Amino acid sequence: MSADTVNRHPYAKRGLKTLLLLSVTGVALNLLITRLVGFFHLPLYLDMIGTVIVSALGGYLPGIVVGFLTNVIGGIQDLGSLYYCSTSVLIAFAAACLAQKGCLKRLRGIILTIIVLALIGGGIGSVLTWLLAGKSFGEVASRDLTQDIYRIGKLSPFLSQLVADLLVDLLDKTITVLAACLVLRLIPVNIQNSLYVRGWRQNPLSGKLLNSAEARMYRQHSLRSKIIIFLAVSISVIAVTVTIISYILYHGAIIDQETRMATGLCSVVRDAIVPENVDMYILEGENAPGYKEVEKALTDVLNSSEELQYVYVYRVLEDGCHVVFDIDTPDLPGGEPGEIVPFDESFEALVPELLEGKNIDPIITDDTYGWLLSVYLPVKDKNGVCQCYACVDISMDQLRLKEQIFFARIISLFIGFFVVLLAAGLWLADYSFVFPINAMAITAGTFAFDTETERKESIEKINKLRIETGDEIENLYESLTKMGDDSMEYIEDSRKKAKQLEKMQNGLIYVLADLVESRDKLTGDHIKKTAAYTKIITDQLKENGCYTDILTDEYCENIVSSAPLHDIGKIVVPDAILNKPGKLTDEEFAIMKTHAAAGGEILRQALEAVSVSENDSGYLQEAIRMASYHHEKWNGKGYPEGLAGEDIPLSARIMAVADVFDALVSKRCYKDGFPFEKAMSIIEESSGSHFDPNIAAAFIQASDRVREVAEMYDSRS
Repeated sequence: MSADTVNRHPYAKRGLKTLLLLSVTGVALNLLITRLVGFFHLPLYLDMIGTVIVSALGGYLPGIVVGFLTNVIGGIQDLGSLYYCSTSVLIAFAAACLAQKGCLKRLRGIILTIIVLALIGGGIGSVLTWLLAGKSFGEVASRDLTQDIYRIGKLSPFLSQLVADLLVDLLDKTITVLAACLVLRLIPVNIQNSLYVRGWRQNPLSGKLLNSAEARMYRQHSLRSKIIIFLAVSISVIAVTVTIISYILYHGAIIDQETRMATGLCSVVRDAIVPENVDMYILEGENAPGYKEVEKALTDVLNSSEELQYVYVYRVLEDGCHVVFDIDTPDLPGGEPGEIVPFDESFEALVPELLEGKNIDPIITDDTYGWLLSVYLPVKDKNGVCQCYACVDISMDQLRLKEQIFFARIISLFIGFFVVLLAAGLWLADYSFVFPINAMAITAGTFAFDTETERKESIEKINKLRIETGDEIENLYESLTKMGDDSMEYIEDSRKKAKQLEKMQNGLIYVLADLVESRDKLTGDHIKKTAAYTKIITDQLKENGCYTDILTDEYCENIVSSAPLHDIGKIVVPDAILNKPGKLTDEEFAIMKTHAAAGGEILRQALEAVSVSENDSGYLQEAIRMASYHHEKWNGKGYPEGLAGEDIPLSARIMAVADVFDALVSKRCYKDGFPFEKAMSIIEESSGSHFDPNIAAAFIQASDRVREVAEMYDSRS
């Protein structure tokens, strides 16, 4: 099979075309409606109508693809749209699952669908918006409503936005779900079925077989579960690893960026200071010439960036930091010129370098004045002597907020990618591995060997799967079909040989029985007639519903096949006794009776000689029982063991009737045969004494068939 066979499989190709058609249509519908909403300035989104419709029609995979691509394409114009791909794919998955359960066909299900989708879009989406907006009101459709709720003063900003988003999204998803319901109502069911995206790499499974494939029980975990776990763990590990790396790189980049900005601002502060005037600034403060101009310049620097927390100029001496300039901030008034500020603990290690007027690296501290990035630049006079340090502090709280926004963005994107990859992986796993393997397992597990028709039907079921995955699964399928065909040929060949052996076996049985019976010159066709009578009796007993737990088809065949051997023990009886024309003496009759036990022993020795188990030699077992006990009587007065009732094997009780009846109607060297009616009356009279009542009754009920057999053989004699 060529490598591109899978691509030529009609069902696989049809599935890909349907996926492409639904994806393009769904994305186009989402984008078109979004444009219309923006054009008319509606306080709604309505950007998920195409996603929900495609999810309901085509299943979770095309719905997730539509939801994801809509946000990706929307992100080209508005990057913020890209970060909501996580909520879009979750809505698509939920809509597909609910539609699959028939929720869009009944009122309660529709209401449930609206609520679930609103909770995802308005609940999860609101939390995401809050994080992406830096824990403030985002630019969303519910912004005005959010502010109105917040003005009431009962809820926090976050809860105000959450409530507003849920209310707006409830209306949004109501319109979305109703639009999907309308589309489903307008599209005929047969077209809906053709639009459901399946990636069959085989002939599609019927509904019943598909349910069986999806609901099979496993000793531990199904292949589908293992694939889901593997994909989930793999994607999660990759996501976590990339997120950590991205966060570390982003954190380092932000620190570098903030450090460069702080260094630049600190340079501006340093350049505003006249080093030779530092002593005068400390002593005279605002009265010093140029002091106020410098202070204003530093204030302008402080106001130039929201992230800049403090701007100050210190002279570092042994007793502490002497204030030169300290610009006031709303949360902390600046120190007065000449005021001494003690060293913070985090700066103690740097004091020696500061006293020497050296350059120090930017430092991040979290102590008295908060979490800060501090940059200190020495202000040197024309002789190179450090007169003071220009200092700026950048608030790291803003950095933390930026990192939180970055983290929210990357997590949202990874959730979107995670769901898309997991859905695609699961879909491919189902149609490339799970369904083909389960289909083979189910059809092989239901393979029937009993009849030729069942065997052919089983082979046809396997061949009709037509699995074409183009990989090891297909190789396994081809091996399975070949094994099935080979098994059919082997079974058919074995059946023919078994038939031949059965014919040979039955022929040998009759030859052996004839050899024994030929010593009795007047027994005629006794073995054939008794076999025919046993067949009549077993058929009638089954019709009467007697001994149904014993009289299986196999059991009945064994009785009929082994019936000719019931008198095999006569081989030990001398000819003089066997063919004596008159009545036997007591001693002679005692010898004659030994043929029952002798027959059983002969057959037991034959059974041991061929070394087969009891289960594989049913007819020989019954032959032993018939030969040993066909002269036992229901009342216990028979021989050789005097068994009574159901202690006598059923096959022997059946043979007892057949044997006695044939003896009654047949001519012997010591008597003439009885008329048919007389013989039947004797059988009836002996019911319950000599014979099993059920068997005697069945024999009498089948008297017409019995007469046919008797007359057929009489006409030959």
